[in-house]
Amino acid sequence: MVKKIATVGSSTYQKIKRDIIYGVLTPGSKLKLKTLKGRYSASFSTLREALNRLSSDGFVESPEQRGFFVKQVSREDLIEIAELRVLLECHAIEKSVIIGDNNWEGNLVAAHHKLHIVEMRMLAGDLSERELWKRYDWEFHLALIEACKSTNLLSLHSILYDKYLRYQMLMLSYRGESAVEEHRAIFKAALERDAAGAKRCLEDHIRNGLADTLAAV
Repeated sequence: MVKKIATVGSSTYQKIKRDIIYGVLTPGSKLKLKTLKGRYSASFSTLREALNRLSSDGFVESPEQRGFFVKQVSREDLIEIAELRVLLECHAIEKSVIIGDNNWEGNLVAAHHKLHIVEMRMLAGDLSERELWKRYDWEFHLALIEACKSTNLLSLHSILYDKYLRYQMLMLSYRGESAVEEHRAIFKAALERDAAGAKRCLEDHIRNGLADTLAAV
């Protein structure tokens, strides 16, 4: 029974977070428990647990005695998230490139291949798979750094990536060929075990994405 409750709570958390990231639940909107109960088929206690967790992770705000609200967005918040990504992700990719084994390399090749296929479709004008594109983008960025041997870093990076993704989805930010080439450069440097080069390419990629998203804010 405990395992079932935990599973339901985790599923509800993920569903609400997804709807916040993809703009279904808009910035600043009030999260009314009665409405959420119907939307997510979850009990009030499960919803409160999920919302409190989302508040701790920075996707929901809970002003004292006023209930729950989707966190507002701002240029300052986006810049801070991107800077933190640079700090964490660039440190992690440097370590991964140095110590990653053959399994890490194989996972990276597979992740880049899947991402590249979707990117080619998007460059051809098919923008119907935006959610799949971002899932593969996440898998690629995770594959780059997952050999860093720091579970705490990977956990923090996961939350930061989702916060950054939220801005991209809200602003419908897609940089096309430039992002594809940046991914290819990061991938190439990583496979060549060029830690400094991979770190530099990744930082450029994050900062270029930030500039593009800021232009749409």
